[in-house]
Amino acid sequence: MPMFRFALCLLWLGVVLPAKTSRAQAPVGLGWAKNNVNGAVFRKNSVVTQGRDQYVAWYDSAAYVVLAKRRLPAKRRLPAGPWQVQRTPYQGNVKDAHNVISLMVDGAGYVHLSFDHHNNPLHYCRSKAPGSLKMGPLQPMTGQQEQKVSYPEFHRFPGGDVLFMYRDGGSGNGNLVLNRYSPKTQKWTRLHSVLIDGEGQRNAYWQACIDARGTIHVSWVWRESPNVASNHDMAYACSRDGGLTWQRSTGEKYALPITEKTAEYAARIPQNSELINQTSITADAQGRPYIATYWRPAGTQVPQYQLIYLSGSRWKTTQISQRTTPFSLSGVGTKKIPISRPQLLVSTQKGKTAAYLLYRDAERQDRASVLLCPDLATNQWTSLDLTTTSVGNWEPSYDTERWKTDGTLSLFVQRTGQGDGETLESLPPQPVYVLEWRPGHR
Repeated sequence: MPMFRFALCLLWLGVVLPAKTSRAQAPVGLGWAKNNVNGAVFRKNSVVTQGRDQYVAWYDSAAYVVLAKRRLPAKRRLPAGPWQVQRTPYQGNVKDAHNVISLMVDGAGYVHLSFDHHNNPLHYCRSKAPGSLKMGPLQPMTGQQEQKVSYPEFHRFPGGDVLFMYRDGGSGNGNLVLNRYSPKTQKWTRLHSVLIDGEGQRNAYWQACIDARGTIHVSWVWRESPNVASNHDMAYACSRDGGLTWQRSTGEKYALPITEKTAEYAARIPQNSELINQTSITADAQGRPYIATYWRPAGTQVPQYQLIYLSGSRWKTTQISQRTTPFSLSGVGTKKIPISRPQLLVSTQKGKTAAYLLYRDAERQDRASVLLCPDLATNQWTSLDLTTTSVGNWEPSYDTERWKTDGTLSLFVQRTGQGDGETLESLPPQPVYVLEWRPGHR
């Protein structure tokens, strides 16, 4: 392609190529954009790789779940193959931005989908064959506690098994449920019906990851009512045996279920602090956890991105943004917020741990951006825009499995609207694409 045509293509996509480390892909299709149901941060996952096959999922303008697949190159500098696109027979209530699509591929190559949830019965299906985009019928997992499902999440173990997490119950009084899938038996088993217990008074809004060693890390804020202003504190737990038993960062075992009184707290954050829920947790090569979120520090009016991490035997908190625009979180439903919830990635090389916080901020014209710190020991952060145009109310979600494999960020990007409290914006369908970025030091 002539260089000027290539540049025009990138301008149309709204993509920049910082320091020769980014590559843009052509749009995969058009997605529903009147709210942020395609772009919510808690999609686990929106994009996922298994072997050399990469998959992406979204809702189209008619609210159908759409799947696409492409072949990744054996060598990084070669282009990926074309996208194969398949509209499934399934639709979702896209007018509620909670009702996201969550996607995973197990170690045997079967695609797993869960979608369209906000306190309603489980919607789950699996592909008809390994690598296929044709999905089988909706089916139960265990058949237990599957009537009031919210926030479905898939995570893949290093051996190819799949973890499924969801909330059973409503905002302010729900519990965290865990299932595990075996590709060998093609069956789901229940790990915990109530891992974290809100005791009928509150519920945990969590974020989770599985590290390279197979350890499950979970952190969460408590919410006392449906009002987001009642979010408080940041708790932590991990499991080193596939989710059967759970422990604190010290190795001390939890008596289950975990409650507000028994939880380990990585940070104490009072209610009415503009603390957001459902953000990001990750771990480095040594299994040390890192949590990214935002809240308003005491005595200030401006919410800031914060990093909470384990240093030795102590939890530390450091502010990593220098925002200047105040805002307040209160009320129920999906909020229209001037910044996105963050995603966090870390990488350790030659004894230095680098961190990358993906976000969107009205102060940066609502572009997809990243805060970078090449060495967390210095706590020196710089900002970089990954797109040149606005992505609306989009929040970051990415291919966790590809990042683990080769350090490439495959980021789901689509410009989206979002009215306050589940209202819609008059935005026509927008292109869905996967932006690729490789930090320069990797």
